[in-house]
Amino acid sequence: MMGWTLGRYFFFRYVSITLWFFFGIFALVFIIDFTEFSSRAAGLPGYTVQLGLALSALRVPMVMQQVVPFVGLFAAMATLVSLNRKYELVIARSAGISAWQFLLPACLGALLFGILTITLLNPLAAYGFSRAENIETALRSGKSNEVSAFSAPWIRQKTDEGETIIGARAILSQGLELADAVFFRFDSSGDISKRLDAKRAFLRDGYWELIDVTELNGASEAAIPSTRIKTNLRPEIVQERLARPETIPFFELPAKIEVARSFGLRANAFAMQFHSLVALPPLLVAMTLIAATVSMRFERMGQSATMILGGVVAGFLLYVISVLVKAFGTAGFVPPVIAAWFPVIVALFFGVTFLLHKEDG
Repeated sequence: MMGWTLGRYFFFRYVSITLWFFFGIFALVFIIDFTEFSSRAAGLPGYTVQLGLALSALRVPMVMQQVVPFVGLFAAMATLVSLNRKYELVIARSAGISAWQFLLPACLGALLFGILTITLLNPLAAYGFSRAENIETALRSGKSNEVSAFSAPWIRQKTDEGETIIGARAILSQGLELADAVFFRFDSSGDISKRLDAKRAFLRDGYWELIDVTELNGASEAAIPSTRIKTNLRPEIVQERLARPETIPFFELPAKIEVARSFGLRANAFAMQFHSLVALPPLLVAMTLIAATVSMRFERMGQSATMILGGVVAGFLLYVISVLVKAFGTAGFVPPVIAAWFPVIVALFFGVTFLLHKEDG
């Protein structure tokens, strides 16, 4: 039986290596994001290096949330390889400690890493990304390209005033604020009667409030400080159609899903995001078991490069399958709960089966 001291040593070894990987990738992503954003926004009035650094810092947590499974995989592999090279796993085995016992601290560390990701990193990423979008939109202040039918999200509404199609360059405040918005209004015969271009559009109770509007009515053009357009859209409907699920914190997702479904919406995107986050801690444990299948074999001259590469490939395949199944769940082809948990269960069974065959015959 492994003692508390040895278990704590293995646990903190895993934690320290995970932190090194996490902050190393954080710094790399920060530098790349800052360089890329500076090349796009350096010519805009009001841009400063300090603002670029702040925007990159706000956006990086969202990227880090996506690479957490790879951080868990590489950290587990690095931990086990380092313990192997220092003969610490050999000594542990000679003392009668099984692979399941000295893998337990790493699995607990991976589980804790996943819980911290969904409770701390996810809300921080959602807030930071939304804040960065607001700041960048204000920085561009109408200098975005014209709204494109291929790149902008669109939504249709129909009231007693007629039919309106709404598009926007940027979706802010979880879908309740539109930047560089365009409203196409149709008459009873289905022809476009008027076009309204607004720098900002806010969804209020029963109407859209448009700010800094340019009205195009046939050949005439007029500038209007503000105007209103009647709507029967509810905030929950707009959020379900326009808001990115990644911008909604984990703790707010259940309420969003419940309210959206009360209006008859499927809310598959929100449900998929919620179940994916819930399944993240077990996914990191699965990544740890996959790392163990290729990192625990002792060799005099070090670990086999082929085995290590195989572990990396297996981790990438698991991630690709997760993304693919998530797309099916978001589209409604597969129930979100099944789409989120299927790759995790398969990876856990694979890791456990391989280790049982390798360690226990």
